[in-house]
Amino acid sequence: MTIEFDDKGKFFTDVITKVTVPAIIQTVTQRIHGKLYVRPDQRLKDELNADEKFLAVTDATVYSFDGQILYRCKFISLQRSQIVWVVPENEIIASPSESGEK
Repeated sequence: MTIEFDDKGKFFTDVITKVTVPAIIQTVTQRIHGKLYVRPDQRLKDELNADEKFLAVTDATVYSFDGQILYRCKFISLQRSQIVWVVPENEIIASPSESGEK
């Protein structure tokens, strides 16, 4: 790791600090529950619109279209073009089973 200082004492490193965002990600064929990573000064939308071809997800559980768990993994890399929608878990108000909807 490299650390550089400017004339005013501000330091710069190769390490990029990111905030963990637990989220649900719908792809074309599966739903994934896992953790995304966003820089503290950016929105999740900014991270999703980044130029990289793949998005890193950790502590992921991958579900089939009918809701069955296919597998769990510590890391998965998603091709951004396959993502249909993303919901941060802290933005979920209620699931259909909690609200009485069917």
